[in-house]
Amino acid sequence: MKLALIRRQFSSKGGAELYLQRLMRELSVRGVHLSLIAQDMGDAPAGVTFHRTAAGGSRGRSALRFDSETQSILAAHDFDCVFSLERTSSQEVYRAGDGVHRVWLEQRRKYSPWWRRPFIGRGTFHRNMLGLESATFDPANTRRVIVNSLMVKREILRCFAFPENRIHLVRNGVDVTRMRSGDRAGTRTRLGVGDEEFLLLFAGSGWERKGLGYVLAALRKLRDPRVKLLVAGKGRRSWFTPANAIFAGPMADVENAYAAADLLVFPPIYEPSANVCFEALAAGLPVVTSACNGAAEILDEGVNGTVLAEPSDVDAIVNAIRYWQARPHLRPIPVNYDLSIERNVRETLSVLEGAAAERAAAKGR
Repeated sequence: MKLALIRRQFSSKGGAELYLQRLMRELSVRGVHLSLIAQDMGDAPAGVTFHRTAAGGSRGRSALRFDSETQSILAAHDFDCVFSLERTSSQEVYRAGDGVHRVWLEQRRKYSPWWRRPFIGRGTFHRNMLGLESATFDPANTRRVIVNSLMVKREILRCFAFPENRIHLVRNGVDVTRMRSGDRAGTRTRLGVGDEEFLLLFAGSGWERKGLGYVLAALRKLRDPRVKLLVAGKGRRSWFTPANAIFAGPMADVENAYAAADLLVFPPIYEPSANVCFEALAAGLPVVTSACNGAAEILDEGVNGTVLAEPSDVDAIVNAIRYWQARPHLRPIPVNYDLSIERNVRETLSVLEGAAAERAAAKGR
């Protein structure tokens, strides 16, 4: 199969880009002929044909420019299937890994201070993103949609007239072996965390959306000198920082962060399906997250995690931390789900092959 993949910022280190890198490597091993349409090649595996689009332009118009250039490239080549991880105006399969922009704006308004709410979603960027999103979810432009959570599927059905039978659930997959390979003792020593201390982990960038402020508020409210917080990721520190919070920046050896920690605390206001939750579970780490995170769907309450009804409920976060702090014997936690990237690739490839067959049949008529 000749497959075209679309992702504008492939060279960055976001969750979607890391997912695509792993997916491309696995598809390449399976003999799929890959082409990548992006602004930058990044760390794609050998043998991938790269089609570069021009970078630059204003933030408000850059997505429209990328879409226009992408459609020109697609028109000049004959692919069996086009798989987009961006909101673009034509493709066989779209992976809604970024969720629904309209819902993200709703969530921002809900959890922002009252004085900011009238300004959220205004401006050229959001207008263009909403327009591209409507085009993407037009069933005439997209044959199939892959979602990584039932939460996102429900959002699509609520906001758009896209056929439910053409939406496919393919949950995230991670490198399970790597996530289980971390060095607990060495990492805790390097971070200055004692054996008797309980280490919370918050992993990810984009701290406002992912709820770091709520975690810091819970840490202050705990007033427990035995509890420390490791923040692994990039962001702007705009909150009062407790002395027992460790800001490590982005960690290339994230498996060591999971090994060192006792609990992942990750209460986003909107997250389609956080990869960090899958990584933590693979490492044997219990997860506290919010119902605004599609990854919460695979948690068993009190067995391998806690789901918060509201990410902003600091008291609920405190109670969840205390629950898991009192139960060290439950770690490593059991997980009744296949977390592997291999399962994800099999399911993704099945959707792509089906869409390619539909395209071939349509061309033959």
